[in-house]
Amino acid sequence: MSTYLFDIGNVLLAFDFQPALSSLIGAKPKANALAQIIAKKDHFEAGKIEVPDYIDWASELLDFQGSHDEFKRAWTSIFTPIEGSWELARELHHKGHRLILFSNTNAIHAPYCLETYPDFSLFEHAAFSHELGAIKPNDAFYTSSIEQFDIDPSDTYYIDDLPENIEAGKKFGLNTHLYRQDKHHDLLEWVAQH
Repeated sequence: MSTYLFDIGNVLLAFDFQPALSSLIGAKPKANALAQIIAKKDHFEAGKIEVPDYIDWASELLDFQGSHDEFKRAWTSIFTPIEGSWELARELHHKGHRLILFSNTNAIHAPYCLETYPDFSLFEHAAFSHELGAIKPNDAFYTSSIEQFDIDPSDTYYIDDLPENIEAGKKFGLNTHLYRQDKHHDLLEWVAQH
């Protein structure tokens, strides 16, 4: 059986940060607060900032006066399941293939997603950037994941929505597919060919 690597964002779950962050804005946010928070997202997703420190920093920028739990509720309200991709994951799992989550994420979103969407239990492992200490497309994300989960690139199929991540995957010998939700049928055809 083969291994399938699924990115989460815009492959399994569509997301939009803007409404969630906007809902946290207080009376006197700092200039360009939203842009600063998005710009530092990679640092957070690489596990370089602890959750309480990140929330305190973002809350100060936004002038958000609520609790950490209220911040987390808004921060996790960004997701919408992409049902076609879940159907594919269920089908591949049913056929006995090994499924691994392969995602840039953070210590707020990862546990929320695993708890909220039961079908994440279809996945045998999770390669999460904040746990690996590196984000895609950095080489360290791929080398660590391949080693940790004993991935044979020649028999592994990687689905991601970002061209730079796909290019990095190709460099490590993974069979890759650049996913677009509006071209979901292309993914199904690609899977059928293997």
